[in-house]
Amino acid sequence: MILTVTLNTALDLTYAVPALVPHTVHRVRESVEHPGGKGVNVARVLRALGHDSVMTGFVGGATGAALRERIAALPHRPADAFVEVAGATRRTVAVVDRATGDTTQFNEPGPHIGPGEWAAFLDRYAELLHGADAVALCGSLPPGIHVGAYAELVRLARSAGVPALLDTSGEPLRRGIAARPDLVKPNADELARLTGSREPLRATRDARRRGAHAVVASLGPDGLVAVTPDGTWRAAPPAPVRGNPTGAGDSAVAGLLSGFVERLDWPGRLARATALATATVLAPTAGEFDPAAYGELLPRVTVEQLPSAA
Repeated sequence: MILTVTLNTALDLTYAVPALVPHTVHRVRESVEHPGGKGVNVARVLRALGHDSVMTGFVGGATGAALRERIAALPHRPADAFVEVAGATRRTVAVVDRATGDTTQFNEPGPHIGPGEWAAFLDRYAELLHGADAVALCGSLPPGIHVGAYAELVRLARSAGVPALLDTSGEPLRRGIAARPDLVKPNADELARLTGSREPLRATRDARRRGAHAVVASLGPDGLVAVTPDGTWRAAPPAPVRGNPTGAGDSAVAGLLSGFVERLDWPGRLARATALATATVLAPTAGEFDPAAYGELLPRVTVEQLPSAA
């Protein structure tokens, strides 16, 4: 079983418009509502790949109830082990411009989490770690959660002997990486904010020196770069694609985690993660990927081993 943690779950709304033009009225041609939050997306992709997955984190209010209803309606749904809180789960809105393929995102902050609710989550998390092969710690922190929360969760996973993947940003990433997670998966902007470098390979190496066992950085349409104890690689899709990139990084996390528990080598994990991320861009909503596109892309992903740092 793979455990995913989403401390700031969301009900995701995706609107499609012919063209996004500021200061004008838009008539939405297509609207989709689905359960969201990075760890929720990861768990959904893992289930689609045939892995048992369990989701935990916080849900609350009418939005949280709607999120759980949509999870329960999924044909291959992950197990729900969320902790109920008094505040309301946030919403996110993605507006897809059909003319350009670009997506504009609006994210609410999430509910305030009190000390008792955090303590209840820690109890749930400790219970779930006992049956986990790996854990993914994903996304932003809701108000009320201390900035070192992910570092605390990484240390608890290490104490339980469970490999931990961290996918967050800002100060929670900076503190979390110092707790020595097994894998960190930032995107290019998160990596630059962490290290001060815009050169992907240099920044990825710098991030690993800060404490992570391995670092895999998402480079958007350019694929992934990985610095690991077993070598350094760059993985790239066969060609750039246009579509909705929301959730592509989460699909990459699912690919990396599934490859880890299946004991694939690093090139195999990176090829899967890159193909899944690209197939997610081609799907209409986050938390999903185009299975046909994934099957077609996987053998065409290029994985190149790079020289190790001197």
